[in-house]
Amino acid sequence: MKKALVLAGGIAQVALIEELKNRGYRTLLADMNPNCVAAKSCDEFYPVSAMDIEGIKKLAKEQNVDMVLTACADQIIVAEVEVCKALGLKTYLDLETVHLVSDKHYMKDVFMKNGIPTSRFVVLNHFDQGKIEGLRYPLVVKPVDAYSARGVRKCNNREEVEEFLSEAIEISRTKTAVVEEFVEGDELTVEAFVCKGKATVLCIGSKNKLKNGRFVLSGSLYPAELSTELTEEIKQTTQKISDAFHLFNSPININMITDGKHGYVLEFCARTGGFVKYEITRIMSGFDPIKAIVDMHEGIDPEVGMTKAENRYLMTCYLYCSEGVLDRYEGFEDMHGKGIISRYYLVRNKGHQFKGITSQGDRAAGFFVQDDDYDRLQEKFNTAVKNLKVLDKDGNDLVRRDLM
Repeated sequence: MKKALVLAGGIAQVALIEELKNRGYRTLLADMNPNCVAAKSCDEFYPVSAMDIEGIKKLAKEQNVDMVLTACADQIIVAEVEVCKALGLKTYLDLETVHLVSDKHYMKDVFMKNGIPTSRFVVLNHFDQGKIEGLRYPLVVKPVDAYSARGVRKCNNREEVEEFLSEAIEISRTKTAVVEEFVEGDELTVEAFVCKGKATVLCIGSKNKLKNGRFVLSGSLYPAELSTELTEEIKQTTQKISDAFHLFNSPININMITDGKHGYVLEFCARTGGFVKYEITRIMSGFDPIKAIVDMHEGIDPEVGMTKAENRYLMTCYLYCSEGVLDRYEGFEDMHGKGIISRYYLVRNKGHQFKGITSQGDRAAGFFVQDDDYDRLQEKFNTAVKNLKVLDKDGNDLVRRDLM
């Protein structure tokens, strides 16, 4: 039987494992956490960090696997490509490209050189007033190689840049951070797929952020309300990114900001967006990025074909909690059974300690509402937010609705 080694054990990897099993693979999973979500789905679990390149190589050789892959995971794609290239296994990125798209410094350089609209920036490994002198406040500080909004902070003055820069540098594995001009506008999330060099935009959503002074996503609305001209511009920008990074077959996830007339690229990844973006993409386009990822690792060129959404509107929501210990979830199955929510995802296990909200990785749960009528969509959303609960052992609801 063919063997596939999956890196990381999140919700997206559950879908990946299911697809591999459907194709007749025995699935091996590498993750440091034996209680990770995907641990119950795989055939064999190995407590090896998905970022441990040498450890993954050793495991892949010992188990004589036919495939090493991940899905919807940012920095872990670097480990995948390093291992696949060393072992002669198929993967959809080369070593140079995977490092370019995983480092915001190099990424921004490529944007500038190829006319891809983005904000002005500098890269620092320590505070240097001279280098930020020419940038216009407010500024945004972010580690060059982190994800899920970890270490991303808005700065209104020099003192905040100095404080938040040190935090971002500490988070970064390379101890460097981007300082860029903040663009006022609405943030967008773009999912696309490149097939034989041609980029197809699959869905565009407008992002909502928590009201906690950080850049933590609370949910998105699909499709974003955009003019025909702006939508066309985003399609052209997506193709420019594909061309600039020499992507032949690859998923693309882009974070953009728009002033209503033009879109500016904040960053992009040569992967499907994190958490459950693979499912959002499938719902809003009919194209399944998980199947396409497995196709590419089998040497098959994926095809997008005709796209069609399940419903006109989709709204996602992610629930975050105040400090406390999770005892149980309440209301999710009831809201699903009544047709209020179409899907839900419980991220944490009983006993998990919530310690604060600093990134998207701190979410407790997520859910979708779908409808062809916007007003009904909003009613479903409000009903769900009211009735879905994350409780501690004393029955206290930990959900931070005040931040939504």
